Amino acid sequence: MTDLLRRLRERKLVQWALAYIAFAFALLQGLDIIAQQFGWADGVRRGITIALAVGLFVTLVLAWYHGERGAQRVSGTELSILALLLAIGGAILWRVAPGVKTPDSQTATIEAGPAAAAPVRIAAGSNSIAVLPFENLSRDPDNAYFAEGIQDEILTRLAKIGALKVISRTSTQQYAAKPANLPEAARQLGVANILEGSVQKAGSAVHINVQLIRAESDEHLWAESYDRKLDDVFGVEAEVAQAVADALNAKLLPEEGARTARMPTRNSEAYDLYLRGLAHFNRANDQYNYAYLEAPEAIALFDKALEKDPGFALAAAALARSHIYMYWFGGDRTSARLAATKAAADRAIELQPDLGEGHYALALHAYWGYRDYDTALKELALARQTWPNSSEIEQIDAAIVRRQGRFDLAIKGFKRAAEFDPRNSGPQFDLGLTYGHLRRYADADQALVRSASLTAEPALTLIRRGENQAFWNGDLVPMRNAVAALKPDSGAYKAMGYNVYELAWWQRDFVSAARTAEAAGEQHWYDSTNLLLQPVLLAAQAYAAAGDNATAEPLFLKIKDSMQAAARARPDDSDPHLALAFANAGLGLRDEAIAEARKAMSLMPVSRDAVSGPAVQSAAAKIFASVGAKDEAIDLIGQLLQIPCGRVLSVALLKLDPAWDPLRKDARFEKLLADANAKSGSEGSAKP
Repeated sequence: MTDLLRRLRERKLVQWALAYIAFAFALLQGLDIIAQQFGWADGVRRGITIALAVGLFVTLVLAWYHGERGAQRVSGTELSILALLLAIGGAILWRVAPGVKTPDSQTATIEAGPAAAAPVRIAAGSNSIAVLPFENLSRDPDNAYFAEGIQDEILTRLAKIGALKVISRTSTQQYAAKPANLPEAARQLGVANILEGSVQKAGSAVHINVQLIRAESDEHLWAESYDRKLDDVFGVEAEVAQAVADALNAKLLPEEGARTARMPTRNSEAYDLYLRGLAHFNRANDQYNYAYLEAPEAIALFDKALEKDPGFALAAAALARSHIYMYWFGGDRTSARLAATKAAADRAIELQPDLGEGHYALALHAYWGYRDYDTALKELALARQTWPNSSEIEQIDAAIVRRQGRFDLAIKGFKRAAEFDPRNSGPQFDLGLTYGHLRRYADADQALVRSASLTAEPALTLIRRGENQAFWNGDLVPMRNAVAALKPDSGAYKAMGYNVYELAWWQRDFVSAARTAEAAGEQHWYDSTNLLLQPVLLAAQAYAAAGDNATAEPLFLKIKDSMQAAARARPDDSDPHLALAFANAGLGLRDEAIAEARKAMSLMPVSRDAVSGPAVQSAAAKIFASVGAKDEAIDLIGQLLQIPCGRVLSVALLKLDPAWDPLRKDARFEKLLADANAKSGSEGSAKP
């Protein structure tokens, strides 16, 4: 032993080791700063750490070798060998280390096309957790909202603990309360731990069972039963969240502990109304095309909850979100709806200034209500401080930069949201739309297939995939199949009425298109860019295309009267001016139609909204074409084919859509099509 210590001192192994560790530590600190600035994936950082660990071993071997020779200098050749060994060793460990995968490779697996429906397995940290749907043990199935609400509130509290990785309700709701294969469910969700529970509500009595399980080993880390009365159930979520954090050794910051322990209300009636409203809001949030049905129900219940407890901040935030959903997805684009959103969000923040849900509602108000992206991003940053595990925040952040025209950054954001929530269909859905705008139709198709595989209700996603195929190559078969799968009497059929109309229009079945639009009644429609559409106007256009001008004319007059009033009420809104332009065109009022179309474009330029702006320009081009202003229409088409708006205009759609029929025999239009077709020979191809 003495001889060994002497030889270690002679070879200066300790000094070499300390010097190397100091160098590696300093390098990692510097790289961490660079990684944050350039958004490097966590997997890249782990790879560098592994390579440096291999390097320590190689360095000590070299130190021993040179000590044997009596020299402590390393040649350039040996340094090159050291660098090579670092790279090879790091790569080997990277490939064999269990569960280690970079986010980019994960996303590549996700986007592998129709075969991508296979479960994605993601490395699970020890503090990662998914809260599965709570089983409703009540005899009355109408109490399911209560079990869902308790689960949702526990999950939300856990999501506000920065030391935990928490998967969203959207990802977990597709699983049973007690999956047959728990380890497999955990691997698909990318978590190490599962929280299961059941709720039984009978009258004013509530019984709640909760257990925390280490999925791989089926080890029960913690379990508890709660027997409470309705007027004493509010603290259960806080107790469960604290117990889970303790069981996982997740250290809570003082402010996190205070937020976790805070009771949302002490009024049992208010709490019950809130949970009922939450069930409706979640439905609108999961399937936004149902917002016009579900958001009004949620609003009424949240209003009642606030009547019972005016200090219920969470209910005020949920009310604000429901109002803005009704504005953006429910078609109620009125100043009154925006004012109701702002009042409820301000109330939530006044009651609880650090409430993430309140700041999130203010972000949506600024984004959807005014396209005030800077304010929206600032509010999202505030929401993220107290809601660090929210994939919703990441998705909306990416959606905002997409509206700003930063499509590549939006793609990165949606991929980041997918890392937060690997089984959530939303990020893949938005990736599909974003790729479509970039005319990367093959990539869009893959993402939409993946999204459809991750949801129990894939109807809307399959519709969007059908649209993508139409824009890509004019193939309407996927769209026909998606529409045919809708049951005519279902809520989904009504919610996607515009897409039923859209298919009939593209197929030149104008009578069916008109009947579909008339059946919508007073419902508002919107396209995938969130351009508001009037079914009465679309019915008039379809009747006119079918040659039934006698039926079309009174409808055009009706929409003209209503849109003139809307334009006076909302002078800065492009939607009523655009509808008014179409109505004037249908009535043969050429100059009025052109003036209103130009007004709409001035109110919604591409610089204001890179998604809706091109949609307004495309609509204006259709109006110009219909009234004989062919040169102006063709100029607009040429401009649109040069910018990212592949879900608005493509060569295939120019050939397919009857709206462009007035231009078909125009030599300039034909040349534009030929040139665009030649230029886009690789349009839609998959890209790395």
